[in-house]
Order: sequence, then C-alpha cells, then structure tokens
Amino acid sequence: MAKETESLKLRIQELESDLAATEKELARHRHELGKANASLEKLIAQVTEEIRFASLIQKMLSPTELRNISGFDVSSKYLPGDRFGGDYFDIFEHEDKLKFGIVVASSSGYTMSSLFLSVLIKISSQMEARKGLEPDKMLELLAKELVPNITNADKASLFYGVIDRRTYELSYSSVGRVEAYLQVYGDSGLQSLEACGPSLSKEFNTKPLSMKIQLNSRDRIIIATEGLVSAQNSDGQTWSGEGLRNAIRLAPRQGVHELRNEILHQSERFTGRTSPLRDQIVIVMEVKDKVIKLAKN
Repeated sequence: MAKETESLKLRIQELESDLAATEKELARHRHELGKANASLEKLIAQVTEEIRFASLIQKMLSPTELRNISGFDVSSKYLPGDRFGGDYFDIFEHEDKLKFGIVVASSSGYTMSSLFLSVLIKISSQMEARKGLEPDKMLELLAKELVPNITNADKASLFYGVIDRRTYELSYSSVGRVEAYLQVYGDSGLQSLEACGPSLSKEFNTKPLSMKIQLNSRDRIIIATEGLVSAQNSDGQTWSGEGLRNAIRLAPRQGVHELRNEILHQSERFTGRTSPLRDQIVIVMEVKDKVIKLAKN
C-alpha cells in the first residue's frame, strides 16, 4: 500500500510538472499571439487608411459638377463604394468646340484605377494632340499603355465616346462592362451600345472597334458602371442590367436629373442599402436643341 501511495505521489508530481510546462508554453504562445494580433491590427488600420485615402482621391478626381455642354442636358452622379472602388468619368470639350468627349472607366479596385489614372495623365498630352482620333484608336492607345502593367486578376472596363454637334452623331468604343443605352424619344425600347470586347486584363488582345449612332432631338444616352448593375440584395440576388433597363423604361418622361435619381432610387430600393458596396456612376444625357445638322468641314 505504501508503495502504491509513493508511486501515486510521483505520478502526481509528474503531472504537475507537465502542467506547469504546458502553462508556460501556453503563456509563450499567448504572448506571441498578442504580438501577432497587434501587428495585424496595425496592418489593418494602415490598409484601411490607405483605402480611405485612395477613395478620397478617387472622389476628388471624379468631377462633381460638369461644365455646360451646349445643346445637351447632362446629369451625372458618382457614388463611392464602402468597400470597393475604382470608377472614374469625365465629360470634356475638344479643341474643336463642336465636339465633346465622354470617358467612363470601371476598375476592379483602387490599384487598377490608380493605374488607369496614371496612364490617363501620362498620355493626356497625346490625347490633346490626337482628339481627332476615332474612339477605337483612343481606346487602343489606352490599352497599349495599360495592359503591360496589369497584374494578377485586375480588370478595367472602358467607354470612350465623341459627339459631333455638327451632325449629332455619337462615335464610341467600349470594352468590358459599362452599361450604355440609347433611348429614342417616343420609343419605349432601348438600344444597347454594346462593347466590342472583354474588360482590359493582362490577357487582353482584342482590337477595339468604333460604332456610330445618330442622335435626334430629345434622344437620351444613359451610361452606368458595373457597380450599379452588379449590386445585390440581402438574398444575394443581383439587380443586373435588366433592373437598370426596367428603371429607365418605367421612369416618367421628365428631366435628366429625375431619370438619374429614379435609377439610383430603384437600385437602392432593390438592395436595401443607402450607400453602395462598390463605386457607382450614372450619366444621363439628352439632346435638348432642335437638331439642325451642319455640313462637315
């Protein structure tokens, strides 16, 4: 009996020793985990601040007020995403005052958007000198600069159009998923301005094409980025291009601002969100003048 008692005491001492060693090891792991958590929190805070800063820059670079474009009513809205961003747009007059351009970009994130903006700045002088280029040539020029610098799975959709007020003709070229439609006055249907190729990515090898459409008095052009049509509700359902088209068709025939607001209202109503997860851009443009076509020079 004494022998068994002594053996039990030794076993208890061994277990206590093992327990002390385990507690010491756990304390070391807790200390290392605490250090790792502190580093992770610091990294998350840094990335969050970088994203916030990038979003702020993105918002500043996207115009909040557009200059008056003679002969057209224009309404636009840029909504920054809470989690994902990378959209950009501009509407600008050419040196030829009877022409103006529209550029809309939808990127997979701030990195891709920053690349697009840096390329846009880099070739701005070329764009200025080559504003007579057809939209497909301009898109080709942008792709030539962008594609070699794209990494990972980054993507960008682009729409570039030029309207000549001599003929009220829109020439455009588009790649990827920028939703664009022509709404002919008095017609309940919508004409889709189709893209000529996939989004810009590191595998992009499509030759852009230019398309032309004729505009008449009170015709409308509606353009929206992917963040709008890919928005989802709490059930995981996507608003989609059909949701956008229905919002356009069902909107009362009022001004461009009312149509723009109705599109955004219907999207918000579908998703149940007051602010989007991903950047959204909506542009509504209407020919307001009686169309008097001038001869081309």
